[in-house]
Amino acid sequence: MVYTFGLVKHTNIRYRDSVYRLARYELLAMLQALSVDCEVVRESFGGADFLSFECRPLSEEEIGYLSYHSLVAFLCEKDGELLRPLLFTRKFYLEEDLPEILKYKGKTSVSFVRMAVNMALTLTPFLFSGRQLTLLDPLCGKGTACFCALQYGMNAVGIDLDRKAVHEASEYFSRYLKIHMLKHSLRTASETAGSRSLPVSEFTFADTHDHYRRKDTRYLRLGVGDTSDAPVLCRRNPAHLIVTDLPYGVQHAPRSGTKPESFTGLLRRSLPCWKDALLPGGVIALSFNTLTLPAQQVHELAVTAGLVPCEDENFLHLRHEVEQAVIRDVVFLKKAL
Repeated sequence: MVYTFGLVKHTNIRYRDSVYRLARYELLAMLQALSVDCEVVRESFGGADFLSFECRPLSEEEIGYLSYHSLVAFLCEKDGELLRPLLFTRKFYLEEDLPEILKYKGKTSVSFVRMAVNMALTLTPFLFSGRQLTLLDPLCGKGTACFCALQYGMNAVGIDLDRKAVHEASEYFSRYLKIHMLKHSLRTASETAGSRSLPVSEFTFADTHDHYRRKDTRYLRLGVGDTSDAPVLCRRNPAHLIVTDLPYGVQHAPRSGTKPESFTGLLRRSLPCWKDALLPGGVIALSFNTLTLPAQQVHELAVTAGLVPCEDENFLHLRHEVEQAVIRDVVFLKKAL
């Protein structure tokens, strides 16, 4: 049977070809998770872009899973030159506007974050486990990765040194919950990290009043602190996934905040801490600018930290241009079971 997926038309023309190439590898990874081994080709019908593949008939549940692909707009069976639409079964826990509304300079593309989440999940034993998952972003900024996780129905944990950015993410989510009339509570506290105290805000909420009443809830935990303090926020509930994006071109301040720090130095001290915040079998999806940090160096630092870089073919060709000074790549690092 031949299936074809209509893709969302990306607004950035310069970036569009890269996005569709990444979308192809994302779909290949998701199909591989379903034990479907086939070729995926990019096609154009009537000026619209599609990803097509031929494989065994897919079940309704499998189609439902594939509908969470980061760029899919609609799904079809292909019969010659005719396209037969399939039931679009995607249903997010929270509305799709959640990660999109808050705009700011340097924001990572929501579709890129969702791609990283989808691909990372295929490498874990948790994908079809039915467990409530937790995503950590240890360089969360204003929370795009955290909001993508909440949209998926995961718990989310974020930490960043930028107090203003974390406060803005917290204020935004508070407004979002009120506008959408979602039952929730907010707890503010301090967590101890060695001799330091980390301010933490934790939202507990649910998608419906009934779920909230029955304590079928999710949480967003946001802390102000150094990225190496991430395990403190995951002490009680380690993360299943870490999805994070290194800053582009701007040196990340160290723990003391008194002098600049190289990206190599940042990763050398942070990767072991991120590993500690992760459950066995968990995966880190780490994106970075290869013009300031070579991919080979990231791999070497990961191995030194006791993490296993993914060598699967579908995960090795994700390097792409974002803008003139940013050539982004993504590595996927596994914590052994």
